[in-house]
Amino acid sequence: MAGSAPSRTLNVQSFPRPPLVERCNRHIQIMWHGALIADCPASEAYWVLETHHAPTYYIPPSRVRMPLCTTPRSTYCEFKGQATYYSLMSPASAADTVSNRIWSYTEPNKEYDAIKGYIAFYVGPWECYVDGERASPQPGEYYAGWITSDVQGVVKGQWGTWDPVF
Repeated sequence: MAGSAPSRTLNVQSFPRPPLVERCNRHIQIMWHGALIADCPASEAYWVLETHHAPTYYIPPSRVRMPLCTTPRSTYCEFKGQATYYSLMSPASAADTVSNRIWSYTEPNKEYDAIKGYIAFYVGPWECYVDGERASPQPGEYYAGWITSDVQGVVKGQWGTWDPVF
């Protein structure tokens, strides 16, 4: 997938806290074992921007091309509320199922109602693309931001949940 030039620089140190949710006007695609498992045009995607976090992208469930199954896992975000997690069976092998790397907020706090039911993916094991550019994961396993060439600044996660110190 060919990447396009970033339209602006995103400095994570200037992102707000509490996080901001807004339409992001970016084309989001997710590939796994050569299959396109999610494809969301820019007009339908949201992102959540939070201080020291790479953007997290949310897409409508109708844009996920494979069935998701809920898992028992649940987490709580002080801003967005209770998260529901999903598993996804590989398009290459039924024996290859990944759990708890996809989530949504089915009943988010009112400030985040725009992403109600929308689906978010960690980067990996699938390939995640923003406007054709392959994203890298936010450091660590706790956060799920997508790092692209336009993301700058100190992104937290390398030391768990600790905020960077300047």
